[in-house]
Amino acid sequence: MNTAFADPDHAGPPDAGEEKARRKRDLDLLARASRAELEDLWNGLDDKPAHQRLRGPETGLVMVRGRIGGGGSPFNLGEATVSRASVRLADGAVGHAYRLGTDRRAAELAALIDALAQDAGRRAVIADRLLAPLAERLAAEAAARAAETAATKVDFFTMVRGED
Repeated sequence: MNTAFADPDHAGPPDAGEEKARRKRDLDLLARASRAELEDLWNGLDDKPAHQRLRGPETGLVMVRGRIGGGGSPFNLGEATVSRASVRLADGAVGHAYRLGTDRRAAELAALIDALAQDAGRRAVIADRLLAPLAERLAAEAAARAAETAATKVDFFTMVRGED
């Protein structure tokens, strides 16, 4: 058994945690990007690398589990359709993507963009042209939903009738 990962002295470079968190944020954004946004970025690239499909794109079902109040016993809520893809670029970078829904092309594009983003030079272009505007759009949509929800808030109170 390899115990190097359990030893903090052998955990890897100091920025490995930051890189993992950055990639997770990027994958979260790619999963929520529209197909049009992904296509625009891909079609706008001058040097599209050769790539090989490792898995998919394919569509299947996953079981969604929930908890009452966030801490109760887990229960099966239902199934959700998910599309996934994995690709390897000619330079060896591997990208993965999982997306809700049946859009296999969007899953493949997200995997390609994930693989491209592992190159520091391309990461800046991807962040400027797709990820930053996408994060802004999603934040604006969340703020609009929060404002709409706040407008419908009802305060309930109990009045004392004065009887003892």
